[in-house]
Amino acid sequence: MSVLPVAPPAASAEDPGPLGTLATAARRVATMCLVELQRLRHDRSELVTRAVQPALWLLVFGQVFTRIHAIPTGDTPYLDFLAPGILAQSALFIAIFYGIQIIWERDAGVLSKLLVTPTPRMALVTAKAFAAGVRAVAQAVVVLLLALVLGVALSPNPLHWLGVVVALLLGSAFFCCLSITIAGLVLSRDRLMGIGQAITMPLFFASNALYPVELMPGWLQVINHVNPLSYEVEALRGLLIGTPARLWLDFAVLLLAAAAMITIASSLLPRLVRG
Repeated sequence: MSVLPVAPPAASAEDPGPLGTLATAARRVATMCLVELQRLRHDRSELVTRAVQPALWLLVFGQVFTRIHAIPTGDTPYLDFLAPGILAQSALFIAIFYGIQIIWERDAGVLSKLLVTPTPRMALVTAKAFAAGVRAVAQAVVVLLLALVLGVALSPNPLHWLGVVVALLLGSAFFCCLSITIAGLVLSRDRLMGIGQAITMPLFFASNALYPVELMPGWLQVINHVNPLSYEVEALRGLLIGTPARLWLDFAVLLLAAAAMITIASSLLPRLVRG
């Protein structure tokens, strides 16, 4: 008696497969970015208020130190040297407090509803991360316009500007997910705000945003080499004003750092809901 071959079971309609899961994740990321753009459109004043601090750095700190030549930057005017660092600082300040929004969504019951959808947790975190990047890019437009008004010689190459957008997206994704990770550990808006304020300025001052690495003491150079903000600043500086930069290394570090932090933040997301 011959045995008929058994056909493999058809894929369940409820199982979208890897391609379907990837498509769902991509749609989630795109949707969150569109939501962020909608928020910016309805509250344009936030762009102006957030631009006050970068403007002060460029107008006061940059102009004064350019005049007194206190920080040697070779043939590059100090204001030109500073502008990419302030651009990265602006993106950092936006992304590092993004975890507060996650805690707010938890308190409002939104996060628990998102977690029971078929969308993978990593896609939810990635969507938040790149939504922060969209906001950082919008803020960067204001900072760059101010830099142009002040006479900073920026590159006219459109490919360089595309690289600037990618660097800002990756850097913002890392710091946004760092904020979400802290939120998953402390579970409180007040604690997150305190920790965010405590680490923001050390991250900024321990980078090459304000001064060349060669001027740092040895121990600060070590911190600088493991600080993702330093690689973001180096990439922005190389793309915008043409200073020497290891772009392949800068983007590789930013990509790996963002991917690692997205993974860590995704693993802590259920803890945030239970907390």
